Amino acid sequence: MPAPVTALSNAFKLELLKGNHDFDNDTFRVALIKENPSGTFGAATVAYSELGSDQASGSGYTSTFDAVSTGAQAAIATGYPQMDGTTAVMDFDDAVFTNVTVQADGCILYNPNADSAANVIAVFNFGGTVSATAGDFTIQFPAPGASTSILRLA
Repeated sequence: MPAPVTALSNAFKLELLKGNHDFDNDTFRVALIKENPSGTFGAATVAYSELGSDQASGSGYTSTFDAVSTGAQAAIATGYPQMDGTTAVMDFDDAVFTNVTVQADGCILYNPNADSAANVIAVFNFGGTVSATAGDFTIQFPAPGASTSILRLA
């Protein structure tokens, strides 16, 4: 089974230049990739819909797109995007899936408001399977900075 590969989506790079992502107004989501996915997820991942049956499922976490628990909201932290020296940086509030029982090997950060179907921003590998049992599952984004932000343009 292939593990997710941490990478910025190639499609996102192009869509960013087309202006299809509004970091001041769009709401971003995080979807969990199940343990031992059958698909390959990384830089070539374009759309949230590619997850299909590889989206994690479990008690309190569902793969139905319309359900609130489908993707924890990844709110943009106050004051971002901003410059850190000569690097533009983004910071997101941590994404919390509350009261879930789930196992995941990674996640995708995506923009359901994007002006095209190419809405995946990035794929992240957790470095192994992580889980929650009837508790909170938190994705902690790194501290903002020129060399640490989850998204940065130098």
